[in-house]
Amino acid sequence: MALTKYKLGDLIEPRDVRNFDNLLTLDNLKGISTNKEFIETKADMDGVNLSSYKVVNEGEFAYVADTSRRGEKIALAFNKSSQAYLISSIYTVFRVSRKELILPDYLFMYFNRPEFDRYARFNSWGSARETFSWEDMCDIDIELPDLPTQQKYVDIYNAMVTNQQIYERGLEDLKLVCDGYIDKIKHTSPYKPIRMLLKEVDIRNTNGEITFVHGINITKQFMPSVADTDNVDLTKYKKVKKNQFAFSGMQTGRDECIRIALNRSNEDIIVSPAYTVFEVLDTTILEEYIMLWFSRKQSDRRGWFMSDSSIRSNLDLDRLYETQIPIPAPQIQQAIVNIYKVYIERKEINEKLKAQIKDICPILIKGSLEEGK
Repeated sequence: MALTKYKLGDLIEPRDVRNFDNLLTLDNLKGISTNKEFIETKADMDGVNLSSYKVVNEGEFAYVADTSRRGEKIALAFNKSSQAYLISSIYTVFRVSRKELILPDYLFMYFNRPEFDRYARFNSWGSARETFSWEDMCDIDIELPDLPTQQKYVDIYNAMVTNQQIYERGLEDLKLVCDGYIDKIKHTSPYKPIRMLLKEVDIRNTNGEITFVHGINITKQFMPSVADTDNVDLTKYKKVKKNQFAFSGMQTGRDECIRIALNRSNEDIIVSPAYTVFEVLDTTILEEYIMLWFSRKQSDRRGWFMSDSSIRSNLDLDRLYETQIPIPAPQIQQAIVNIYKVYIERKEINEKLKAQIKDICPILIKGSLEEGK
């Protein structure tokens, strides 16, 4: 048994099937992430003709050649579903042409490694926009073990993916229970505006003891700030203590997301002075219940709608204060929050499982190569 070296271009072939008959619709439209997944597109598709969009059939790959602003990663995905997807016409679609030499799943494992991302980024060329071209893709040297060895490691990978997907489906069941509770209380509980539930607090980082700045992402989580804070006076930044909220109305209209997050940790954090920090006015109102309400897609859509009156597409503070939330009895709030906490915990576990699956790809490829020598 020995490894055999090939040019990747000898194992794959491009595909260019268009949606000329318009059989595929917006329901089939996807984007591609650097996490090597097809995702829901964020593009504005109003009035767009889909007939020129490319079709990605089952067993085919697609990637985005532009690598300029993707965090040193290449956006690539493999369609393992039973349905066809539509993607932008500027993306590249390809498939394995020599299945007697390489399994499509094995090739996806090969792509799903940091080593491939680094290779693609290093070999990207251009000025304003650097690209990893189809010619560059085909020029990759790849060593392969025989098919039985490939299949052995593919089976390990697929078993892990299957377990993760089963766990994820259970996660969605919990989400449905939460949504069911919310739908019920929307029709049975009195509503109160945010101005009667939250009050603004303004505690500054006056002694500069906290030096790590946080922002808020579109999943309503605190994250390391992407702003350049070198030579910035952090004593003016606002503290967010445990069980306090931080809110930023900026880009709500653009991202269709209310950027609000709850500090669940025991440590204070700091955010931009442009943010607003809140705490609850009434101890009978649970912070997690309010956060649960703002985590709903319906709340984001309403926030997007309310931002329409702003020339900056911002959700102004006065408009946020107008938002009304149904407030059930404390014991009902607690019951919903308990389910929501389990959902959040399991969601975090699911993300860790997905990260572990990605991390194991280089180990599996390495193991297959060592066994194939």
